[in-house]
Amino acid sequence: MVSADMVKDLRNKTGAGMMECKQALTEASGDIGKAEEILRKKGVKTAEKKSGNVAAEGAVGSYIHMGGKIGVLVEVNSQTDFAAKSEEFQELVRDVAMHIAAANPRWVRREEVPLDLVNKEKEIAVEVARKEGKPEKILEKIAEGKVVKFYEENCLMEQKFVKDPEKTIQQLLTDKVAKIRENLTIRRFARFQLGEGIEKKATDFAAEVAAAAKAN
Repeated sequence: MVSADMVKDLRNKTGAGMMECKQALTEASGDIGKAEEILRKKGVKTAEKKSGNVAAEGAVGSYIHMGGKIGVLVEVNSQTDFAAKSEEFQELVRDVAMHIAAANPRWVRREEVPLDLVNKEKEIAVEVARKEGKPEKILEKIAEGKVVKFYEENCLMEQKFVKDPEKTIQQLLTDKVAKIRENLTIRRFARFQLGEGIEKKATDFAAEVAAAAKAN
């Protein structure tokens, strides 16, 4: 028996509609964990159906962290301006900008990573594995695993969402597509960190104090 409280609980966890939650719970025989998985799979299917639609509207969001020491701009696209103004969409933009500030990705998706850099990562992985005495026949598989790890660490869509490490940014986006019912894409971002790239002069505070004392 699916109760109203169970439906409400599932809705609070997933953000799906009441009827969708009730149907998922019925299909899962009241198991909330299974119902969540059912809704997630439906969300993936919805995202796949929407993926061919052009997303040219949206918003540029920002996030400032650590009293102005880290700043992020991110462009997230939707199909319509109506969807871009929704709370669900705005929440997505804020969350992605905050995640970028914290996780410091280098690219949005793996297709953007230069091929020569990928090949270099493979070469390093093979060299390290060979020095560790790993069999030659598994070196390529080890290298592929290292490259996947590299993508997971450096590509936004494959990173674990900082607010919910159980899902990736791609899964977060897929969930939002299912709720908003439009194709959504994260197009680009820029992350600024105060003083990044500037060679800072090392300060010898003891020497400064001594010099000041002599001057007086």
